[in-house]
Parts: sequence; C-alpha cells; structure tokens
Amino acid sequence: MDDVAVAADDGGDGVTSEVAVLGAGMHPWGKWGRSFVAYGVAAARAALTDAGLEWRDVGSIVGADTVRGGYPGYVAGATFAKALGWQGARVTSVYAACASGAQAVNTARAQILSGLADVVLVVGADAAPKGFFRPAGGDRPDDPDWLRFRVLGATNPTYFGLYARRRMAVHGDTPEDFAQVKVKNAAMGALNPNARYRKRVTAEEVAASAVVADPLRLLDICATSDGGAAVVLSSMEFARRHGIVDPVRIRAVSTVTPRYPSTVLDLPDIATDSAVAVEPGDDTFRESIARAAYEEAGVGPEDVSLAEVYDLSTALELQWYEDLGLCGEGEGAKLLREGATALGGRIPVNASGGLASFGEAVPAQAIAQVCELTWQLRGAAGDRQVAGARVAISANQGLFGHGSAVIAVR
Repeated sequence: MDDVAVAADDGGDGVTSEVAVLGAGMHPWGKWGRSFVAYGVAAARAALTDAGLEWRDVGSIVGADTVRGGYPGYVAGATFAKALGWQGARVTSVYAACASGAQAVNTARAQILSGLADVVLVVGADAAPKGFFRPAGGDRPDDPDWLRFRVLGATNPTYFGLYARRRMAVHGDTPEDFAQVKVKNAAMGALNPNARYRKRVTAEEVAASAVVADPLRLLDICATSDGGAAVVLSSMEFARRHGIVDPVRIRAVSTVTPRYPSTVLDLPDIATDSAVAVEPGDDTFRESIARAAYEEAGVGPEDVSLAEVYDLSTALELQWYEDLGLCGEGEGAKLLREGATALGGRIPVNASGGLASFGEAVPAQAIAQVCELTWQLRGAAGDRQVAGARVAISANQGLFGHGSAVIAVR
C-alpha cells in the first residue's frame, strides 16, 4: 500500500482527513524534583521551536490532565496556557489515564478538521510519585481503581505479573523471553537523549534483579518518572501556506471502547460479562484498538515500519505484538527471538526505548510516542533511526476502557 502511505487522503475532492505534525518536543524523563508545569512548558517551547512558530500563533491548546490521588486535580490545559502566557487561545483538558495523550491528540485533530483552529498545541507532563503507583487514601467504592487496589490487592505490578503468568501458561513464554524485551529496549533507550535510563543491560542482570511480582523482576517493570512531551498540529493548508509540503501526518487515531461481552478477566477490570445471550466478538479489546486505527488509515500491519507500544512490563510488550497484528496469536516471543522487533529488524518496536527506558509520566507518555513516530518518519531519530520509515503506529491502554492508537505517515 505504498500509495496509501504517500498520497494525501483527500478522496479526490481536496478535503483531507489528515493533520500535519509541525513540531515535536520533550523534556527529558527522570526524577528532577520540579513541578510538572515546568516540564510541560519546556516541552511545549521545544515543539513550537521545532515547528518554527510562536506561542501567539497557536489557536488552541489541549492539555492531558495530570492526576493526583486518583483524580485529575489540575486543569492541565489552562495551567500550561497560563504558564506560557495568556493569549486567548481555546483551551481543553483531557483525562484518560495512560491514554490521555492520544485522546488529547484526537481532540486537537477534531478541532483542526472542524475548522475551529488552524494550529493546536498538545502538551502533557507529570511529576510522578516515587516508586510504583499505589492506592490513595479514603473510601471510593464506585472507583474501579480503588476496588482493584483495596478488594483484590492488585496493585499495578500484581496484574503485570498475572499477565506474564497467563502468557507462560497459554503460549509457553519464559522469563528468559521477558528479559530479552528489556535487553532490546535498554539497547535502544541507550541511544535516546530523552530517556531516563540510558544503560544497556544483560539478561543476566534482569534475572538477578529483585522479584517484584513473580515471574517479573524489577527490571521487567517500568518505573515512575517526571517528564513532558508536546506536539504542534496544524491543518494541511496551514502547513502548505508556511512552505511545509511534506510534513509527517496523523492519519488515524483510534479511541474505541471494549465491546460486550468481555469473557476473559482483564485486570485492572475485575469482572467478566456473561456470554449466554451474546457471542463474544472475534477481537479482544486491545486488538480492536489497532483494527480501528488500521481501518481508518487504510493500511494494515504489513505496511507498518515501526511501532511504539505501551510496555508497562516486558510481558505486556509481547502481547502488543499480537494485538497489533505484527504476528499471530502466541507468536510474540518467537517474533522477539527472531530479532524482528529490534533496531534493524523487520518491524522495530519501541525504538525510543519504551517505558522500560523512560518510566511512566502518565499524561505525557502517549504524546511522547507521537514525538518518536514524528522523528522516525522525518528520518531525524539519530542512532536509533529505523531505515526507510513510512508508516508508524503507537498504542497504549488507559484504565477501564480508554484505548488508543495513533497512525502517522509520511
């Protein structure tokens, strides 16, 4: 489908469903001890500089909400607008847990395609608490996150470990396979100046790290981090007027929800639906996220040059290989062993280093994925460049039905 990758999707009538990515910027991930606002402003200014635009040129700002104590306690869009300097831009704030950044990109795209704004700044940032995310105080029995923490005791590493156990039981994956995901991602993260962890690791070092949630060890699970990311999106017409004839383009954003019935327990959700009256669908929830993006973009997994996926744990990365259709069910570990998902392989996955190298800065991470897609498609990713990249996909899953995938092309 090479023609799909290069031609504007205008249906022959001059109307496009694509938006241009004019700028991408990040604040490096780490533990910096500063406000999330500082990280977001730094990323926003970097994206504006990359786009060759001033803040006053922006007609709308969409912020991915930063959350404290289980709630979106900061109005991120207006917070960043104030910090950059009030200039009258439209403002929107989006909360979808780990999918917040992709939802923010989708909101910006909708504003551009509807004619509400020519240029939209999308920004997210966080200063995450130290250690693994843990339940906040107080009783919230109507909050499924509180329920799985308090009723099941299923903190994040617990369900990461359960996913890994399921893959071992169903597909024959091994702890050694999981360790090789970390080895791969650490090697690519070592090449990324924005990554928090820039040190290669060996499988032996993964195996020697502390057990957190058997079979996963400390180096199998991503950390929590501070960081920020931003992109500047525009209409294709605005890009052309400013002399940018071949920008990276967002062609599809999938934000689908699960379908009834869901018959396999998929934490952090803690219940399944009965399939007595309705046959389950052919796809799992995560598979449906990718399928919707592929259908909208008019491409398939065979067209993809690289993928950025949500590797909360090493085992979850293997699951995404299958969910994105990069291989068949149960073949994720085989794809990894073949070297297909490493730099130089057939379909590099997490060339940025992934969350394994960055850690979680929740509102920023899906935007950071789009930054990486942008740099790769421009051919500007330096030592981690995927040769000949033309079509790229990102995917992640926010809590409780917030799925997202973004397809960018050039």
